[in-house]
Amino acid sequence: MTKNVIAFQGEPGAYSHQACRFYRPQMEALPCRTFEDTIEAVRQGRAELAMLPVENSTYGRVADIHHLLPESGLHIIDEGFVRVRIALLGTPGARIEDISEAMSHPVLLGQCRGFLRQHDIRSIVGADTAGSALEVARRGQKSLAALAAPLAGDIYGLDVLAEGIEDRQNNTTRFLIMSREPDYSRRTNALGGETMMTTFVFRVRNIPAALYKAMGGFATNGVNMTKLESYMVDGIFTATQFYADIEGHPEDPAVARALEELRYFTSSMEILGVYPADPLRAEQQALTA
Repeated sequence: MTKNVIAFQGEPGAYSHQACRFYRPQMEALPCRTFEDTIEAVRQGRAELAMLPVENSTYGRVADIHHLLPESGLHIIDEGFVRVRIALLGTPGARIEDISEAMSHPVLLGQCRGFLRQHDIRSIVGADTAGSALEVARRGQKSLAALAAPLAGDIYGLDVLAEGIEDRQNNTTRFLIMSREPDYSRRTNALGGETMMTTFVFRVRNIPAALYKAMGGFATNGVNMTKLESYMVDGIFTATQFYADIEGHPEDPAVARALEELRYFTSSMEILGVYPADPLRAEQQALTA
């Protein structure tokens, strides 16, 4: 396996690249074309870790990730929260008054509607954020700008014409750091150490009130479930899989009892990872409290 390399989806300068630099600054970042390619880079040993976005505070879960994680063969070993700060990037010497068109991923364009409307700038859909910055640099047109992370401007030689232009100032993306091997060695310290998270997927048995009964063990054992999402599998309306995050380690007595009760009411259950909660998680929870 290639050591000290972390794979991410997108061009250099993407928000996933920014997450790599922040959470694994000592590692070389490897850009990949798709999420599947990112996962495969780790599976094939070309990278040690993968940085994958799983959800955004404004737009919800990232498409396809919940389907890919259980089949990836990888394990979550850490999480990270990256504040999405959007910059208007133009060719050297350009000013905001010169910009008539801005290119970016549709999700990012939707986060800057107010700014674009205020400056009468037309949106152009690009493949992704950093890729749009690369395209703007290639074209060299003073009237064309990109919406991306400031890091993309540094990489492609573009000027930051405006920064922090997103409509919602708490816009944040949660990332999962994935590895070929799980790491269950870290534990919650009874004297006030780090909080552990456990992520798993499951399917309930075909019996009345199965989901209600499966969730009962977490309530009776005082285990906090921070996320529960459902999604279809295999294109069948009746085949539903659930994705869940809970606080605690599988070896904690309360968590162990809750998971044991869950298994009784499920046809399948798989733990995707056990990892420390990012300190920024508490800040995100406070914003939604």
